[in-house]
Amino acid sequence: MGNDDHALIRAVLAGDKDAYGLLVERHSESVFRVAFRITESEADSDEVVQETFLRGYRSLADFHARSSFRTWIYRIAMNSALKTLDKRKAEASIPVVEEYDDGRPGIQLTDPAAGPDRLLLDREIEARRHAAMEKMSPTERLAFVLRHLEGRSTEEIAAALDMSQSSAKQAVFRAVQKLRRSLAPLWVKS
Repeated sequence: MGNDDHALIRAVLAGDKDAYGLLVERHSESVFRVAFRITESEADSDEVVQETFLRGYRSLADFHARSSFRTWIYRIAMNSALKTLDKRKAEASIPVVEEYDDGRPGIQLTDPAAGPDRLLLDREIEARRHAAMEKMSPTERLAFVLRHLEGRSTEEIAAALDMSQSSAKQAVFRAVQKLRRSLAPLWVKS
């Protein structure tokens, strides 16, 4: 896929604007997924996808193939998603209280047919996870999302965040530690 991407990029730079549409088709689902994991909003994620590919198109001449196109477009998407979060926080005049929508995509912790006690615990876990994610630095949050929600390798995380692999591992580790501390009061001791 990487060589195909490079061929499409060369075609776009040579004037074939339709070739960029193929890149968008190929990568828009994964860009949406990472944007949703960061913003936790479908509407914001749709905007992030549009912004990402628009910025990517405008900056395509600056792409030097030091990394894959996917890594490069991911970096643009992550920056756009973080800007969206910052914008959302700045626009909020009162603290945002997360509402729960059982139909939204995300990590399913239990069977939807579980009893009320289990559903209540799941909501508490989700609230604490969200709070822990808010306490993470942008780098930690992105590293966590890429590793544990997107299943990316340490090498891919390092490339996406423009850091060494050891720094990427440390960012993931710090994020996991913050999440564990947040969820610790909910652990059932046997």
